[in-house]
Amino acid sequence: MKKDSILPEDWSSKIGRLQISTKSKLRGQHKGSHRSMRFGSSLDFSDFREYHPGDDVRQIDWNVFARTNKYFIKRFLDEQEMRVHILLDSTKSMQEEKKWLLAKQLTISLGHLVLGRDDRLSFATPTEEKLAPFRRKGAVYRKAFSSYITNLSEPNMNTSFTNHAAQYSAKDCTVLFIITDGLEPIADWERCLRSMPRFSQDIRLIIIQSSDEVAPQFSGDLQLVDCETNDRLNVTVSSRIVEDYEKKRHQHFQELDILCRRFGIHTLKVETRDDISHILFHQMIRSNWIN
Repeated sequence: MKKDSILPEDWSSKIGRLQISTKSKLRGQHKGSHRSMRFGSSLDFSDFREYHPGDDVRQIDWNVFARTNKYFIKRFLDEQEMRVHILLDSTKSMQEEKKWLLAKQLTISLGHLVLGRDDRLSFATPTEEKLAPFRRKGAVYRKAFSSYITNLSEPNMNTSFTNHAAQYSAKDCTVLFIITDGLEPIADWERCLRSMPRFSQDIRLIIIQSSDEVAPQFSGDLQLVDCETNDRLNVTVSSRIVEDYEKKRHQHFQELDILCRRFGIHTLKVETRDDISHILFHQMIRSNWIN
């Protein structure tokens, strides 16, 4: 049975005062709620400019003319829409229940921030079955987006997310969010991230980590199964094995951070033990991702 949302009913009202923050140039060509550095016909006054033949005479300020005996016109800031694309990793390493739940909660929350400001939202996730991307504008589509994300199938991609990311990204978006666990090889991430800046000048990588990945609590003789390749490995988990794992994990994400800095991509690491409220109202606000 389909569900409407995996977030509280009053969640939209709780985050209603927030919006996506960006210094990137607004890419949308349609009217929106964000002040642009372009000049247009909104009610936000910018400054005066000397009149030139061909200018709209209705913009002449006659009070200024009375004082200076020169023609000046008023200039107003244009209002443009923000275009935000959310790309969600749906490979099998995202199957862990709490990880997938948090990924969907973050996706819905970011989508509501976009739609609530009359901005244009698009969403895509690579899946084995053909899934139509979500492209909408306006607060009226918040409930539909919540239902769309809530009822996404369990992650089932057998191939690499990094190999498909560019294919599922939207061109000319103001902000591009990539939600992933970041576990694929660094060489694959380098190829992927190198291509991302052509889609947006403001790219944000949200890395979701489960508690077991951050601090594994296993011990004794175990058989580990790679959820993506089904490869099996018999190990005896000792303190030395755990230390070696933590060292390699730290090195992996350190190299991923270096890659992101090289390509001008912002990162935010969150854990499944983090509450969605804490992530939005503390981590994202502190990082100036939303305000």
